[in-house]
Amino acid sequence: MPVAAAVAIIGILVAASASFSAPPFSELVRGDHGGITEADGVLPDGVSPFDDRYPGVANLDSDLLAALREATTDAARHGIGFSLNSGWRSPDYQDQLLSGAVAEYGSEAEAARWVAPADRSPHVSGNAVDIGDSDATAWLSEHGAAYGLCQIYANESWHFELRPEAIGVGCPAMYADPTEDPRMQP
Repeated sequence: MPVAAAVAIIGILVAASASFSAPPFSELVRGDHGGITEADGVLPDGVSPFDDRYPGVANLDSDLLAALREATTDAARHGIGFSLNSGWRSPDYQDQLLSGAVAEYGSEAEAARWVAPADRSPHVSGNAVDIGDSDATAWLSEHGAAYGLCQIYANESWHFELRPEAIGVGCPAMYADPTEDPRMQP
């Protein structure tokens, strides 16, 4: 595929993903946690990637966290602030999110478009972050490859993972949603 065509397709995917908003179950991430606490990875509003006092930040993969902090610093020079809605999560927290998504969407198959089981979630392994501000997600979608930070799913404009090889060649093509990601298969 010619580079110009690939760039055009990526631009369309990024624009389309920017129009998606977090699914309704995301209120569980921000709201009542039924015994799940900050120790499980719950983050209060506005947490910076530099705020290690929260396990949701401190338990992130060190390379992911370093790349995220570098991107955060550079984005701030352009007036863009980063906050995290979610980072590392305990298996219990991930299970609670999955249960909430199943209840919201009515089936495990539909919930799988938004939440992975704990044994396959990159959040549980500390390898994913959800960026909390649309300006920051847009900035990271455009500039993230320079840091190895890539949007992985077209339906989740807020979800980023570290792909170090992207620094030289750009981010890989996005999956439509997690159900297309081979890592999410049982």
